[in-house]
Amino acid sequence: MLIVQDIRTQTKTWISTRTGTVPQGWRATPGTVVMKFGEQLHSSIISEYQWHYIDYDALKQCLKKATRPVQEASSSAASASAWTNDDEVEFVSLLDEQLDKVYSKTQVKTSEIQRRIMWEQKEVDALVKRMHERGPNEPGPSEEEFIAREEFLSDIIADVHDLAKFVQVNYTGFLKIVKKHDKVTNQHLKPIWGVMMSQKAFFKEDYDRDVVKLSRMYDVVRTRGNPIKGDSAAGGSQGSFVRQTTKYWVHKENITELKLIILKHLPVLVFNPKKEFEAEDAAITSIYYDNPDTWDLYEGRLKKTEGAEAIRLRWYGGMQNDQIFVERKTHREDWTGEQSVKARFSIKEKNVNAYMRGDLLPAALFEKARKDGKKSEKQIAEDQKLAQEIQWSILKKGYKPVCRSFYNRTAFQLPADARVRISLDTELTMVREDNLDGVKRSGDNWRRMDIGVDYPFSQLPPGDIEKFPFAVLEVKLQTQHGQEPPEWVRQLISSHLVEAVPKFSKFIHGTATLFPDRIKLLPFWMPQMDVDIRKPVMQNFGIRRPGQSPTSGTTSDDDDDEDDLDSDTDEGPGGPQHSGSNGRSALSGGQALNLADLENQTAEDIAPNEDYPLYDSDDEYDSEDALEESRRVGGWTYYSALGKSYARAAGRGLETAIKTLAPVPRASEVGPSNRQRMFFGGQELQTKKFKAPKGKKIYVPVRVEPKVYFAAERTFLGWLEFSIYIGTIAVTLLNFGTKPNATSFIVAGVFTLLAIMALCYSVGIYLYRSAAIRERRAAKFYDRWGPSVLCGALFIAVGLNFAFEGRDREIW
Repeated sequence: MLIVQDIRTQTKTWISTRTGTVPQGWRATPGTVVMKFGEQLHSSIISEYQWHYIDYDALKQCLKKATRPVQEASSSAASASAWTNDDEVEFVSLLDEQLDKVYSKTQVKTSEIQRRIMWEQKEVDALVKRMHERGPNEPGPSEEEFIAREEFLSDIIADVHDLAKFVQVNYTGFLKIVKKHDKVTNQHLKPIWGVMMSQKAFFKEDYDRDVVKLSRMYDVVRTRGNPIKGDSAAGGSQGSFVRQTTKYWVHKENITELKLIILKHLPVLVFNPKKEFEAEDAAITSIYYDNPDTWDLYEGRLKKTEGAEAIRLRWYGGMQNDQIFVERKTHREDWTGEQSVKARFSIKEKNVNAYMRGDLLPAALFEKARKDGKKSEKQIAEDQKLAQEIQWSILKKGYKPVCRSFYNRTAFQLPADARVRISLDTELTMVREDNLDGVKRSGDNWRRMDIGVDYPFSQLPPGDIEKFPFAVLEVKLQTQHGQEPPEWVRQLISSHLVEAVPKFSKFIHGTATLFPDRIKLLPFWMPQMDVDIRKPVMQNFGIRRPGQSPTSGTTSDDDDDEDDLDSDTDEGPGGPQHSGSNGRSALSGGQALNLADLENQTAEDIAPNEDYPLYDSDDEYDSEDALEESRRVGGWTYYSALGKSYARAAGRGLETAIKTLAPVPRASEVGPSNRQRMFFGGQELQTKKFKAPKGKKIYVPVRVEPKVYFAAERTFLGWLEFSIYIGTIAVTLLNFGTKPNATSFIVAGVFTLLAIMALCYSVGIYLYRSAAIRERRAAKFYDRWGPSVLCGALFIAVGLNFAFEGRDREIW
């Protein structure tokens, strides 16, 4: 993760944006290593596709006609006058040619993958049939046959991965070149381009269906024809359960790769294996409730107070689903000895409104369940108690629907085995459900009915919707105490594919972004929304083909000969380039997390917070483009920009030289702790101070246990005890001296004043700490100056007493 400073305003103020993009006019600080898209494209080339990528350099070269100096143009009225209609026709023709090239290759490769999947399905079915239908003396399939099928499936998985990367990088290239065209020519090609892309929408290919099919086959082959079977119902058997959950953000570019990696270890959890997979089956929608006047549930979940609750209604699939789950999440502090728990019960959609209004009591709600006898009396009693508590909270505290979350979930889990469950939520969208601001959304109903699962919900106004820019990965483990998670899970969460965001909540994020005028306390991850979470590719983790060495890749050998490519002044060096393997290395090739003595690690072993190349975003500062633009304007503007460019380069060189030659001790770097490795893996962490927008605060979670209160009280009592000792010394000097005099009175007064000051200081510190603990503020509880000042004053008082006493005894 790389965090930079806005040098335009010279501040570190985070500015909230509803779209998750950086503010307009954002500039990267000089020295930030940014990878240009041209370099990203060259380093991402795969050998099979090398002649079918977008010719980004040719398109940029075509746009050079719009950036030549004004004096060379036919008209000097404007800087864009160098771009003529003939140039526009030529550019659009070239752009359409490149689009057709990419689209044709995508269609051909997609059809090929589909045929290979269908053929492999027949082979796997035949292999399993031979194994289960063989006679007593007939040999079953050999181990070599299963290994061959597994390698073939791995090759198909690598093909899907490569195709997804090919589509992603080309789609990004088309978007960037169209934006660059509109910027340098002052002509708007984006509307026409939208029509062109709709006719050849190569980027809309959905790989979820392929992932499900590959997962089924790979699970059968991996288990040698004996996959684990069990209940995969979506919550039908889930009542109350406890899990250890960690959450991560995943960039859209890494979603398909992440799915393909996980399916090699866990199968996709299909709720109804007998039904053909449909996109609607992955949809999950939740309606969150809260009091829109006090926001009790929001603040409780944000602050993680003991007993904080979240109440939501959830359904799986489309709006026609009649089974609704009423859920309540309850947070428990660690010191209580209990675990946070999620409890839920099911209800028919036709009964939800009556239940929420209090017209339908829980006893009547579960009357049919008792008659059917499908559940035990104990389970029915627990569900009824839960229904009573939730209904009482809604009616007593005035909870109403405020926010909806929608996403498509791909869950990976062994059926009937919840020890390891991984879910990936994509297309995450939050929608307002309230009736505030005089707008009737849900009305008297428990949910709004003008939308369903029709992502991206284009019928909604911008103020009613918040589209989350990343996918959310949840790793849920049910391991015994002291038991480590599987090695492949540890490698996954420490890889370049994920960004750790502990305690991320869809409810908290949706409420904070959809109600900016009503929510003043923001979650701690809000400033991170403006940060590019992509990381450099790890060469020891990813997808690789069978027989491929851990350090090899699937890119063309021509990529290593980049010096032969035509250079472009707009594609200046942007830092070290990624290797062409794109992370398609063996999972087993990753180094295990070293949990040895961290003090033996030196700075040469670990380089924390080291800059790494990033892909440039649309709003990032491009010094080469800025210089080219100033050259087009000419005159003093160009010479000023050129001078600043040289000055920045010289300053960076001088700073590097000074740091290298400075005779200062070089400290050894200590690696991350075991706890940090557990939660964040091996990824880098950086500390940054953010300033919230005016009128808002960013809440940082603070863990408060009973021992913290006791520690504050013990410290206060320790100060009181020390103050009493000093006061006792003062009383002794004043009243029990052999010959009371002015010296004894002065020294006793100093000690008395010191005791009073210590008492007042201790009371103030105790009140400050107690308030910080109650309010869960991220305060500094250590005392840097108090003990030092007190000891110094006591030393002076004792020294004065010794000096005065020596003078009275005429020793000096």
